[in-house]
Amino acid sequence: MTLAGAGVLSLALVGGASAYDGTNCKAPGNCWEPKPGYPDKVAGSKYDPKHDPKELNKQSESIKAMEARNAQRVANFEKTGKWVYDVSKIPN
Repeated sequence: MTLAGAGVLSLALVGGASAYDGTNCKAPGNCWEPKPGYPDKVAGSKYDPKHDPKELNKQSESIKAMEARNAQRVANFEKTGKWVYDVSKIPN
């Protein structure tokens, strides 16, 4: 009797784990749904990110500065044969 009860209990636990997970899936694997109060369209809402052009250009500016430093290092290496990592130590 206890063996049959344990089998029913384990079957109930397995069935409960694969039951409703709190999402409404439109298709298998397509279960995204917005939180309550989240707008259908993000554009123009409070969730719309306001991208500042200065912030967007920070990475390209840092890449340009990195390339300029690397060019100085390479020019100094070609001239002297020594690799100097610190650009401030490279004589002009």
